Amino acid sequence: MASVTTSSEETKKTTGAAGVVGLAVMCSRILGLVREMAFAALFGAGKNLDAFLMAFRLPNLLRDLFAEGALSTAFITTFSKKIATEGDESAWRLGNKMATLTVVFMSSVTLLGMVFTPQLMRIMATGFSPEKMEITILLARIMWPFILLVSLAALVMGMLNAKHIFGAPAMASSYFNLGSILSGIALGWWIDPHFGPRALIGLSIGTLVGGLWQLTAQFPCLWRVGFRFKPDFQWKDEGVRTVLMLMGPAVVAASAVQVNVLVNSSFASTLGDGPVSWLSIAFRLMQLPLGVFGVAIGTVTLPLVSKSAAVGNMEEFRSILARGMRMAFLLTVPSAVGLVILAEPIISVLYQRGLFTAVMARETAGALQFYAIGLVAYSALKVLTPAFYAINKKTTPMMVSFLAIGTNLLMNWIFTLHLGWGHRGLAFSTSLVASINLIILYLLMKKQVKGLETARLFLTLGKISISAVLLGLVCWGGNRVGLGNWATMHFMPKLVLLILTISLASLLFFGSAFWLGVEEVHDVVRMARRKLRV
Repeated sequence: MASVTTSSEETKKTTGAAGVVGLAVMCSRILGLVREMAFAALFGAGKNLDAFLMAFRLPNLLRDLFAEGALSTAFITTFSKKIATEGDESAWRLGNKMATLTVVFMSSVTLLGMVFTPQLMRIMATGFSPEKMEITILLARIMWPFILLVSLAALVMGMLNAKHIFGAPAMASSYFNLGSILSGIALGWWIDPHFGPRALIGLSIGTLVGGLWQLTAQFPCLWRVGFRFKPDFQWKDEGVRTVLMLMGPAVVAASAVQVNVLVNSSFASTLGDGPVSWLSIAFRLMQLPLGVFGVAIGTVTLPLVSKSAAVGNMEEFRSILARGMRMAFLLTVPSAVGLVILAEPIISVLYQRGLFTAVMARETAGALQFYAIGLVAYSALKVLTPAFYAINKKTTPMMVSFLAIGTNLLMNWIFTLHLGWGHRGLAFSTSLVASINLIILYLLMKKQVKGLETARLFLTLGKISISAVLLGLVCWGGNRVGLGNWATMHFMPKLVLLILTISLASLLFFGSAFWLGVEEVHDVVRMARRKLRV
């Protein structure tokens, strides 16, 4: 009976917290979308936006690699175990040591990055013209300090998540987007009211303003839970060593993903003006459901599975992890189907204005369709991959990721060069690599923990697929009403038709999933009824 009660409590905790994080991340992703829309309208999806996005690629990749990737996963795992086994004071000491180490290390990375930016950019953007390369190098040097700010922000987020505070840190990235939009556009206008290439300098400075806001916005919550920063250079510590030992394989594993991103960027830079922007905008849209659902569920799941593993409760570990994956499938399968079918109207409604033309919208929609194929795998990996670090199997994701580099290179060559799919081939290879990684890691985790409720997972996935077919039919019908003329329709008819199609498709999907008995839908309904006291 105690086991059943505990499982029920963990279910409520996971569902409720994931909902809070999901809403916060949705706010951030929407603001990120607004940021992309504003920049695309001002500069178009061509040479200037290509330069800005490529310049931001390096600090942004390091953010994924260190800050919100390896550092976040390794620190939350170790910090949560510290709280569970040694108490808050020991955990706070570890936090001080890691914060001090992060400042020193990331400051050094920033300085080195600024010095060697020209060499790095010539490797990344092999197809850029000299003029385009010059502005790209300048912008990249301005944005290098972003990695320091966002690394500290990720560390603070980890402490708050380990204390089961999810909403405030999840909202912090909203401040990044808001700060970068307001200050970036204002500074860009001040530097060049016509928003020529020099206005990109304002966008770059705005990125730093947003990163600083993302960090400092979390300080009040951190203060309330009891953390007081004191510089601590005593890095010969068991906790620090554990974090670094976890980070090592995580960095290597994530670096494979980043190598793939760099390879894709290099391929895209040789395809002329536009493909870098088309791919970036499409990936941003794909990240909207990924961030709202996959990241939210992964963020909530990691501290819980870490604590379960720390106290040796593997039954609870399996239950929480399996449920997280089922929830990820429930929320991203319909998103993927909708994005594939409605890619063109979505891009047209959101971006087709200003200097962003109908041709740019069509090319971006093509990339979005192929990215969306991998959305489910990306989302599930956000839940599954960190769990390996919780059970101290840190080398497993690293070894699997090595396979991804060779696979990605081969697929890029086949789809982009041999078959001539251009930037669409790059997006498709990215999705296939993510899907292969998910299958391999799932089988390895299932073997490691002796079961992962696989039969239940496939039953749930089957029910979700039936509902997704119904959703797809509604989306197809809405697309047919547009008769393929989305690029030439007026804005308001496009917007109304798109909203009606998505709303009807969503209602049909979740209604049919509820009727088919998908447990996670019933959990959400029960939670909503409790909140509304129905």
